Amino acid sequence: MIRFLDLVFAFLGLVCGFPVLLVLILIGLFDTGSPIFRQIRVGRDKQPFTLVKFRTMKKNTASVATHLANSASITPFGHFLRKTKLDELPQLWNVLKGEMSLVGPRPGLFNQEELIIARQNNGVFAVRPGITGLAQINAIDMSTPELLAETDRQMIDSMSLKNYFRYIFLTVVGKGSGDRVKN
Repeated sequence: MIRFLDLVFAFLGLVCGFPVLLVLILIGLFDTGSPIFRQIRVGRDKQPFTLVKFRTMKKNTASVATHLANSASITPFGHFLRKTKLDELPQLWNVLKGEMSLVGPRPGLFNQEELIIARQNNGVFAVRPGITGLAQINAIDMSTPELLAETDRQMIDSMSLKNYFRYIFLTVVGKGSGDRVKN
């Protein structure tokens, strides 16, 4: 049922949100010259996939976890996109393709070895990664890999339609801080 809801909401989000996506792409062109950001992430069963987002950092920023990136790398428009969580909208395409779910553990990078080990030990890679989830609404990011993996496992074990909608609702209304960037 959740996969069906993912498909419906991702499709509707992309179709209905198309004008907004176009405006954000145009503004992003002026902000960075390259509004779409693509990055290889660790997916279900530890399979690589290309995550798409709106670019919020300067083009030549090192490919590291957000908590390791310098806040000076974030562009002015990027601050707005992160605050409103609009930078995540292109991931609806990843959801449509079956690489992600709306709700699930945030996909990490292959160079986040501690996180990969912690998630492997907790069986987190058995599910699709998501745009939001329990860790995100509780402001738990990838800087605490063990806690994140345990929280991901807790979310997986308690997943229900009620929690699926709860996590989405809490994300939309601004609960959680997303990935923190060091100052």
